[in-house]
Amino acid sequence: MQVAEINGIHLHYSDMGHGAPVVLCNSLGTDMRLWDGVLGRLPDGLRIVRFDKRGHGLSDCPAAPYSMGSLISDAEALLDHLEIRKCLFVGCSIGGMIAQGLAAKRPDLVRAAVLSNTAAKIGTREMWHDRIAAVEKGGVEALADAVMERWFTPAFRATPELRAWRNMLTRTPADGYSGCSAAIAGTDFYTTTADLRLPVLGIAGDHDGSTPPDLVRETVELIEGARFEIIRGAGHLPMVEQPEAFAALLNAFIEETGHV
Repeated sequence: MQVAEINGIHLHYSDMGHGAPVVLCNSLGTDMRLWDGVLGRLPDGLRIVRFDKRGHGLSDCPAAPYSMGSLISDAEALLDHLEIRKCLFVGCSIGGMIAQGLAAKRPDLVRAAVLSNTAAKIGTREMWHDRIAAVEKGGVEALADAVMERWFTPAFRATPELRAWRNMLTRTPADGYSGCSAAIAGTDFYTTTADLRLPVLGIAGDHDGSTPPDLVRETVELIEGARFEIIRGAGHLPMVEQPEAFAALLNAFIEETGHV
């Protein structure tokens, strides 16, 4: 188990392999296991780093709320701690927002990015405050069924595996979920993202109820030269429902950008 003291908290991370660095940043309500289905489908010769953001997985859970700046600073400090430069940063949902902010703040750290099921702005401040209030009253369990419907297709929700992802969500500490929800509520990266100049691949799931394809496309089109792809038969977490398709897009992007 690998743990680093970062910005006054302990972050749990995984650092495997040697070579060109690829950093995987998970979504709200999940931990680094989000990427398990993709790892074995990536090419050899990569250094794969995953981490549990604050309030998630085995990382510390400070009191809510969090700012997007603090989440970006956590990722920045971890990469500095690991002496990583010029990585391919792959972010899903809030992880994709962290990717946008980190690429703007520290272009020396991020040479290319994959923005999966994310946007420059997700939802409204009022929507997120309503979710925070629901979590404060009834815990993450109060949102779980609705979240599963937004995350996954009907076919996946009919499988036994759904239970594991629901359990992962509901075991997220209330402060972790609310804290990151507050960070999303306060974030509008339209101007920041439009100024990015690096290779970017945007990925959407055709059944995504959290960040629909048109929202993802709108953000990707802000970035000059960025490419947008839709994965069929997937919701908000295509690396879970369609890991082969997700890995194929990621591997092609790795080859296109010379990141090996």
